[in-house]
Amino acid sequence: MSEFKPVLHGLVPEGLKPRTRRILLEDLDLPMDIGFHEFEIGRPQRVLVTVEVWLDERSFVTDDQVDIAWNYDCLRTAIVNLAQARRFNLQETLAREIYEIVAARQGVTGLRVSTRKPDVYADCRAVGVELSSF
Repeated sequence: MSEFKPVLHGLVPEGLKPRTRRILLEDLDLPMDIGFHEFEIGRPQRVLVTVEVWLDERSFVTDDQVDIAWNYDCLRTAIVNLAQARRFNLQETLAREIYEIVAARQGVTGLRVSTRKPDVYADCRAVGVELSSF
């Protein structure tokens, strides 16, 4: 199989070259034991987790090679494992622990982590928290 290269490969003007690179895991739906109210303890609730990771140029692959790309499965698995490993009283704690796991990875230049509980109030879409390096 021959490698396809666009006819204009390498001719993108300097002003149009990407300035940022972002990996997105949006609304990972996790049933988990979270909350500090007596009626919440031991009753799993849905938590939606969104992680936006900005990467340096070296960490955002330009070749179609799986072995050197950021692995979404690893990111998702780390978050699922964290959510299942223990109970949390606060979304703030969950968000901070996710943030620390991702921020420690090589190539991260910016990060946003949000958690939301969508089933708390009937009159709003969700309640949640966000941490960001911005």
